[in-house]
Amino acid sequence: MKHPSRMSILTVGMSVGTFFLATYILCVAYGVFVSAQGMHQLLQLIIPGFTWITWQSFSLGLVVVFAYGWYIAGVFVPI
Repeated sequence: MKHPSRMSILTVGMSVGTFFLATYILCVAYGVFVSAQGMHQLLQLIIPGFTWITWQSFSLGLVVVFAYGWYIAGVFVPI
């Protein structure tokens, strides 16, 4: 009988973190090029210290959303 393979925190953390990075970049691009109407308010709510839009704030967002991905992996994989 085969044993189910276990998930790796490294694999899940990198996958979810990278997915969150791509989603964040798409959201910022949408806000910059299409409509910043509500995008800046959403990002300010989910990213502490985020202001619309400076390079420092954008970089902070990259770090924070990647860390959120690792946090989710750290909670989800052991469960």
